[in-house]
Amino acid sequence: MYQKQILMEKLKEATASVLPISLIVMAISFVLVPVDAGLMLSFVIATAMLILGMGLFTLGADMSMSRIGNYMGAKLTKSRNLPLILFVSFALGVAITVAEPDLQVLAGNVPEIDTTVLILTVSVGVGFFLMLCMVRILFSISLRTMLIVFYAIVFAAAFLSDKSILSVAFDSGGVASGPLTATFMLPFATGACEALGGNVMTDAFGLVALVAMMPLITVQVMGAIYVVKSRHASQEPQLPDFGDNEIIELWEAC
Repeated sequence: MYQKQILMEKLKEATASVLPISLIVMAISFVLVPVDAGLMLSFVIATAMLILGMGLFTLGADMSMSRIGNYMGAKLTKSRNLPLILFVSFALGVAITVAEPDLQVLAGNVPEIDTTVLILTVSVGVGFFLMLCMVRILFSISLRTMLIVFYAIVFAAAFLSDKSILSVAFDSGGVASGPLTATFMLPFATGACEALGGNVMTDAFGLVALVAMMPLITVQVMGAIYVVKSRHASQEPQLPDFGDNEIIELWEAC
């Protein structure tokens, strides 16, 4: 009975989030951009499925992922085993980011870069930065200092990177901090902070901002590697394309 009540609350929250956008899209479709009846019917059905999916997702997040993330963060921190904490943080960061649906969508829409390469590049970056976030919590490193240093690196790389990669890099930072990241990683950091007796507001929060930053760096580095490889390939000497008659003339000349 309790779970049913929570599910209804989550469905109401999902409806309140999705319905206004859906009504605006439908109004525009009827007034400004007419669409086929079949397409509109598909949109209405998809909207209902989206509301149901969001309701179930938030219910599962509240009842399982957030709780276990908090528990794991606290237990790992209490172990005082720094290599284990760093390894688990990196592995969780990579695994959660690979599963991000927004990242899958972005990678599928970038034809110039292999989908798997882009996903792994972003995921490794997030895993590395989740390790740094845990180091920040364990050693009380200032969030302001980390933001200034790494954003300086981001903007320095932006001046040097290829224009076609720059936009992908910044979009990657946005999709990397998707629903799974906030649902699991933030409680993970909160649990670690609480286990140390620290201030959650100053030590745990800021993780999503840091996690969203690292793909900006890793994707630009990957883009630079792609550009160098493409330029190197274009500079390789090409054998002349001889026709049959030219080959015969060369043979007779020899």
